[in-house]
Amino acid sequence: MLIPALDLIDGHIVRLKQGDFAEKTVFALDPIARVQAYAADGAALIHIVDLDGAKDPQKRQLDLISRMVQASSCPIQTGGGIRTYEDVQQLLNLGVKRVVVGSAAVKDPALGQKLLQDFGGEAICLALDVRIVDGVARVATHGWLELSELSLEELLAQFSPYGLKHVLVTDIAKDGMMQGPNTALYGQLVSSYPQLDIIASGGVSNLDDLKTLKSLHVPSCVLGRALLTGVFTLQEALALWPNS
Repeated sequence: MLIPALDLIDGHIVRLKQGDFAEKTVFALDPIARVQAYAADGAALIHIVDLDGAKDPQKRQLDLISRMVQASSCPIQTGGGIRTYEDVQQLLNLGVKRVVVGSAAVKDPALGQKLLQDFGGEAICLALDVRIVDGVARVATHGWLELSELSLEELLAQFSPYGLKHVLVTDIAKDGMMQGPNTALYGQLVSSYPQLDIIASGGVSNLDDLKTLKSLHVPSCVLGRALLTGVFTLQEALALWPNS
């Protein structure tokens, strides 16, 4: 599945480079119209990141997210600063299909396990942002400023027994750089975890990148900057990689 992504700051669609708020591009696009356009073009799921909520949970853009959910004819998954059980419940109550949980689950595996048990694997997407250090994928937290002591594989082992299904994996070095995805990483994950919906995120810069990921049998891929800058359209991408 190809998943168009929208990052939001103060009601505007933006893209960051490697998660750096100082490296921000603002797009003159209406978020409501954009989710409607993606749905009309054939999206089966849309990924929304609330960057205000990621910085300060008190500033979560709940009203905008609710309006985007109501306006979209296809399901929406969203994340950004999800820290508590109540945060997840609140978003699901708004009609969000799936909540993306990252650092909170890495720091408190018991919370992540409880979320999976209580809400089910279809309602929770585990987001793991990694840096490759000496050939090992280490998971980053706190806005990518800190590294967990655990590897990506060790963290997946903590959640797999609790019904984990969807895992969004971002190579920080590739995010927003338009220099191609970390195909070696995703190929390894697909081989090691065929039961998981591994969602590739970061670096897709052209249709050839998508062809490569598809050839590796990567189940899903998030598309951000390439769609917003018009490198290719969602319709062109779906012609190459239809939603299953």
